[in-house]
Amino acid sequence: MIKFLDIQKITQKNADEFKQAVGRVIDSGWFLLGDEVRSFEDNFSAFCGVKHTIGVGNGLDALRLILRAYIEMGIMAYGDEVVVPANTYIASILAITENRLRPVLVEPELDSYNIDADKIEAAITPKTKAVMIVHLYGQCAYNEKIQTICNKYNLKLIEDNAQAQGAIYNGRYTGCLGDAAGTSFYPGKNLGAFGDAGAVTTDDPNLADVVRKLSNYGSSVKYVNEYAGLNSRMDEIQAAVLNVKLKYLNEDTRKRRAASHFYRQNILNSEVMLPTAINEEGHVWHLFVVRTKSRTKLQQYLSDNDIQTIIHYPIPPHKQKAYCALNCLNFPLTDKIHNEILSLPISPVIADYELDQVVSTINRFKP
Repeated sequence: MIKFLDIQKITQKNADEFKQAVGRVIDSGWFLLGDEVRSFEDNFSAFCGVKHTIGVGNGLDALRLILRAYIEMGIMAYGDEVVVPANTYIASILAITENRLRPVLVEPELDSYNIDADKIEAAITPKTKAVMIVHLYGQCAYNEKIQTICNKYNLKLIEDNAQAQGAIYNGRYTGCLGDAAGTSFYPGKNLGAFGDAGAVTTDDPNLADVVRKLSNYGSSVKYVNEYAGLNSRMDEIQAAVLNVKLKYLNEDTRKRRAASHFYRQNILNSEVMLPTAINEEGHVWHLFVVRTKSRTKLQQYLSDNDIQTIIHYPIPPHKQKAYCALNCLNFPLTDKIHNEILSLPISPVIADYELDQVVSTINRFKP
């Protein structure tokens, strides 16, 4: 069986370092807000090229905390609007509505799957306070046009960087391109922890200070609470693991890009539409997402041939029961994408023979 993502194999390649890192935490007897978290925050800031990293509980909380901090700072208020791509994972939307803000959905581009910059300005109203771009599937969504629009309307630019750690735009990493970014270190991410973890990155010292307090019960001094905060803190074990993985992130990205290149050069079946890299450095291939009008048949065919696949994502946010008020909205391009996409196996440990098998199997597919 070719696994969609072999996390056990990924973990084994640096197992000794992980054991040493976790053992160091155990020996220290300190499990929260300690040296490992501070070290990772410094290292991730240096990697991304930002002044501040705040380790938090997960990627959703990272986005929630950014928006909550802007509300506490008086930059946003309940009922304000955030422009966001219609085809994103639901976490992007949850972060907005959790803060009693309104998501304004915008269609993506069909080639990149990222938000269509040409459609953003039409979605802006006097209530708009931010644009949240999502580096979906590992491809950088930032561009100068989006930045120009944000500057023109005095909007905050927030990056959902959950899937794109290590992607580059004109020499700069995602996570440092907007006013703030939220990232996820869920185990299946390119930079994955051994459990849930996330981070906020920013150059804004005031935002960083408020986020850090909000993530720790609204407090910077124990038992003194400036805000009605929440408990969302990266723990020492996750930080220790991430410090190990961060050293190998660029190497792992090169392997993902090589696997993607092989797929794109060798999958020749006209029934399968391949993904596009707008810029090779700007894509870290968290997912390799193809499209086909025969998705159900292709997925079953690959399963019958011992190849695991996943759909990212079968139901767009505006059609989820959780957002029934959005069910009446019409996003035909988003619907088309969600009806046709299928994610193939890709990782830094996928073997050449496995890539060969996936390619040859797909090339034999007939709907």
